[in-house]
Amino acid sequence: MKILIIGSKGFIGSHCADYFKSKEFEVWQADVNESLVDNFYKINRQNSDYSILFKEHQFDVCINASGSAHVGFSFENPSKDFELNVVNVQKILVAIRDYNPKCKFINFSSAAVYGNPQFLPITENSICKPLSPYGFHKLQSELLLTEYHNFFGLNTCSLRVFSAYGPRLKKQLFWDLYQKSLQSDVISLFGTGNETRDFIYINDLLQIIDLVIHNSPFKGTIYNVANQVETTIVEATQVFVSSFSPEKKLVFNGEAKIGDPNNWLADISAITKMGYKKTITLKEGINKYVSWLNELK
Repeated sequence: MKILIIGSKGFIGSHCADYFKSKEFEVWQADVNESLVDNFYKINRQNSDYSILFKEHQFDVCINASGSAHVGFSFENPSKDFELNVVNVQKILVAIRDYNPKCKFINFSSAAVYGNPQFLPITENSICKPLSPYGFHKLQSELLLTEYHNFFGLNTCSLRVFSAYGPRLKKQLFWDLYQKSLQSDVISLFGTGNETRDFIYINDLLQIIDLVIHNSPFKGTIYNVANQVETTIVEATQVFVSSFSPEKKLVFNGEAKIGDPNNWLADISAITKMGYKKTITLKEGINKYVSWLNELK
C-alpha cells in the first residue's frame, strides 16, 4: 500500500511515517521543513501547493497531519490558523479530486470542536460548540471533507483526537510541566486541577489510524480518538511529576485558560467495534514520555 503523510516532521506525522514503514507500506512524506529522507516533498510554507504530489503519484492513502494545533495561537493569529487548518485542507482535497480521486484521505480534527459538552461521554453526534478559533477551524475542515465526499465522491475521514501525547510532543500539558520544572521548584498551572481530559498515547493513536484505513467506509466519516477514560488534570500532573521530578510542588492558580474546556470523556464505541484496544496506560505512557525527555538533557 502506498501512503502519503503530509506534515511528516511533526509529532503525529513523524510517528505515522515510522509506523507505516514498519508495516512495509510504501511511505512518502511532505512537510514545510527540510528533510534528507527518501520519497520526500518540500511544501512551500508561504504558498502551499499539493498538486504535484498527486500529479506524480497515485496514493492509496493520504494522511494530513499538518496544520496548527495550538489554541492560544488561534486567538493571536486567527487568519493564519484558518489558513493552516482550513485553506490547506481544501487545497489538498482539490488536488486529490483532480489527480487521485480513489485516494483515501484522513484529516486530523480535534476534540476542540466539542467545547464544553452538555453530556459525557461525548459521542460523534454530540453538539459542537467550539471555545476557540482553532476549534471552529477544525470543525470547518470536517465540513470540507463531508462536502468533497458528497459532491465529488472522495473517500474522506476525520479523526477527532482528544489529548494525545508521547515522545516528540513539544507542546501542551506534559511539555509545559517539563519546561516549568526546569525553571522553578514550584510549578504553576491554570485551572483548579479538577478539569478532566481523555488521554491517548501515540502508539494507540497509530493503532486507530491503521484500523480506520482498513475498516472505515470513508464517507466523510468522523471518529473520536481517545480511550474513554476520564482523568483529572491534577491526577495526570501528579503522575508526571512523580516520574520526572518528585521534589517539585504543583500549584493551580484557579484561573480558567481561554479556549480550554472543563471536562472531556469520549465515547469510543465506533473505534472499539473496529477492534481497538488500549495497550498503554497513562502511567506507562508518561514514563515513556519522561524517558524521552531525559534523553533531551
